[in-house]
Amino acid sequence: MSYHFLLDIALILLSTKVLGLITRKFQLPQVVGALLAGLLLGPACLNVLQGTDTLSQLAEIGVIVIMFSAGMGTDIQELKHSGKAGFWVALCGVLVPLALGAGLAFFFNRGAFAHPGNVLLQNIFIGTILTATSVSISVETLKELGRLTTRVGNTILAAALIDDVLGLICLTIVTSLGGADVNIILVLVKILLFFVFVGVVGFLFVKFFTWYTEKLHNQDLRRWPIAAFVLCLLLSYCAEEFFGVADIIGAFSAGLIVTLTPKAKYVESKFSPLSYLLLTPIFFANIGIRVELPAMSWEIVLFSVLLVAVAVLSKLIGCGLGARLSGFRGRQCVQVGVGMACRGEVALIVANKGMAMGLMPSAFFGPVIIMVVCCAILTPILLKLSFRKEDAYSDLQGSNLLDSYEAVDQLDRVAEGVLTAEQDLRQGTGKQE
Repeated sequence: MSYHFLLDIALILLSTKVLGLITRKFQLPQVVGALLAGLLLGPACLNVLQGTDTLSQLAEIGVIVIMFSAGMGTDIQELKHSGKAGFWVALCGVLVPLALGAGLAFFFNRGAFAHPGNVLLQNIFIGTILTATSVSISVETLKELGRLTTRVGNTILAAALIDDVLGLICLTIVTSLGGADVNIILVLVKILLFFVFVGVVGFLFVKFFTWYTEKLHNQDLRRWPIAAFVLCLLLSYCAEEFFGVADIIGAFSAGLIVTLTPKAKYVESKFSPLSYLLLTPIFFANIGIRVELPAMSWEIVLFSVLLVAVAVLSKLIGCGLGARLSGFRGRQCVQVGVGMACRGEVALIVANKGMAMGLMPSAFFGPVIIMVVCCAILTPILLKLSFRKEDAYSDLQGSNLLDSYEAVDQLDRVAEGVLTAEQDLRQGTGKQE
């Protein structure tokens, strides 16, 4: 057995912390530092660290814990209120990237890059890659900014859940048209059954948790974080293994279930150290470590630049339009659009599947990697910028409000002085009589 993975983890934790502190000095989210640490130490730059099964598995647990914590920190009532908005944001955030991505591929998927097969399906598949949203980076950034439980944050979470389902449907349709042995009806039924399964498991878990807590009278609470984490891992496993749904949706669902229990805050507090100290840095660094850029011609470089621009703008336009239809104001529409712009491992998995099925030219895989990395770095930066002016406006409102309070207080003191003088005058008049 090799113990080299211990050195890898030590380097990741040290580098992510150092670069996180540096990026914070520039008023950027520390997530950016963790991503840069993976890029610098990985094969793309210094080649000090390579992707291993151990790091990949720890990173997978990391993203599960991130989404589990996001679920526990979600206001259920606010999430219900955000359901309609989330649907419109997700729908527009799938249709617009699908159209723009296919349109971009139409201009480049020809000549030397042409791939045997149905060109129209290949172009649509490029758009399908852009429909996926990796919300974990946005969740961590919103949490760092203290905006995860706001209306914008809950809408992004709701939209991300619906986005994954719609993206899975798009992938299923395209792959089925491409000749894969996929039954669309069966996929839709399995998705529906998953949410029914989560509802039943959640009901039973909450009932048992509440009964057992009342029986113990708050004695020995240490077992509840373990029980909650077991629920998280089981739902994540069942989502992938039996229902074909992303494991992070199972983890987020488990977090929502835990919020309905009496000791939700206690359970949530026990996962913060685990996430902060180990799993979250490994997850974000592993994204950068897995980046291996192939040799590319100037045409592919141009395609990469345009693909990044389309990836960001399509979510900004599409999700922003969906937010506008749901009653959000201008700045909030931008925040929702930016929060949905991140792509991650889902896009890479879809791209790999497309290459295996002949639905994507192999020359386009490099640009897809660049797009994923750039979106992962740009999203937290743009989120920070989108909230900065709002914070300044809130501070200005706060100072104006404080001035108003001081003015009212002064008026109250003047009025009190007038009343006192009037009372003295009356008393003096009564004595004279």
